[in-house]
Amino acid sequence: MSRRLFSRRWLLIVGLLSIVLLLISCTPSHPQSTFDSAGPVSKSQLNLFWVIFWASLAVFIVVIGILLYSVVRFRERPGQGMPVQVHGNRNLEIAWTVAPALLLTAIAVMTIRTIFDLNTPDSDNPLEIEVIAHQWWFEAVYPEFNITTANEINVPVGRDVSFKLDSDDVVHSFWVPKLSGKMDIIPNKTNTLWFRADEPGVFFGQCAEFCGIAHALMKFRVIAKPQEEFDQWVAGQQAVAATPTGQAAEGALVFNSKGCIVCHTITGPDTVAVRESRKQAFLDGNALTHAPNLTHFASRTSFAGSIMESTEENLKEWLRDPEEVKPGNRMARLAGAFNDPTMALTESDISALVAYLRSLE
Repeated sequence: MSRRLFSRRWLLIVGLLSIVLLLISCTPSHPQSTFDSAGPVSKSQLNLFWVIFWASLAVFIVVIGILLYSVVRFRERPGQGMPVQVHGNRNLEIAWTVAPALLLTAIAVMTIRTIFDLNTPDSDNPLEIEVIAHQWWFEAVYPEFNITTANEINVPVGRDVSFKLDSDDVVHSFWVPKLSGKMDIIPNKTNTLWFRADEPGVFFGQCAEFCGIAHALMKFRVIAKPQEEFDQWVAGQQAVAATPTGQAAEGALVFNSKGCIVCHTITGPDTVAVRESRKQAFLDGNALTHAPNLTHFASRTSFAGSIMESTEENLKEWLRDPEEVKPGNRMARLAGAFNDPTMALTESDISALVAYLRSLE
């Protein structure tokens, strides 16, 4: 086989693999694909992306086309003299200076216009949600309804949702690819973002700023529901904690005696006053950390930063060894901080705790 034929085959193989990888990476069916927009914000951002992409592709084709033509057309041949030189051609230099400048100006105008269009929600009465990022989970507060949840943000379909983003520790980033672009969450600085889900469904979110050992496991979900179902969810979250019975009642005793209550609360919806008192307790040293409110834990579909489905087996696995499931999490560190054998969970304790948590609807 000649060297030229061998090279052509390798080029063909590399080209085909590149096309396959491109198609795989851009398929809209992926849970966190940005090519399957489900709201006006993500659609506007996707439209801008396509404009920039096709403009860049056109420039690439023109430049590479001229380069390949020049390489082939003016390659060295025996007996051929020096080709005619165009260095210093004023018309050419003006053309390839002005053309990119005009193209970049057009892209800049479209980008700035999109940024301003997406700066504030379209409606005058958006649903307001406060998101507080922690290592490594997201807390969602609904001031309008006086409720707090963790890692799952329920929103009504077709209504603008405005977010206030704050961090409790380090820099994080809030990103729901199918609904909106990324927004950093910075300590001591409140950033804002909004989106609207135009269709019901579960949209997967992710912290997109490296924030520590469990950064890749800091996920969350946006659950878009029809207005009637959202109203039912709100009513359920505003209800008082369920009264445990049977094995669940045993789990409640374990919850109170084994230290869980030091960080978690199961007291009903968190009001502003309750949240502030919990934060102050942490600052005063009366609480080891601020952890998710578990009042209606059973109504959530996931836990542990939304990396595990809320099933009986997964809960047991988590309680047996949270460090194995999610390295660096505070629950694992605090369990060691007690340094008291009587605080260790037995299999009987774990079963009772799981029954209690799954009763908290």
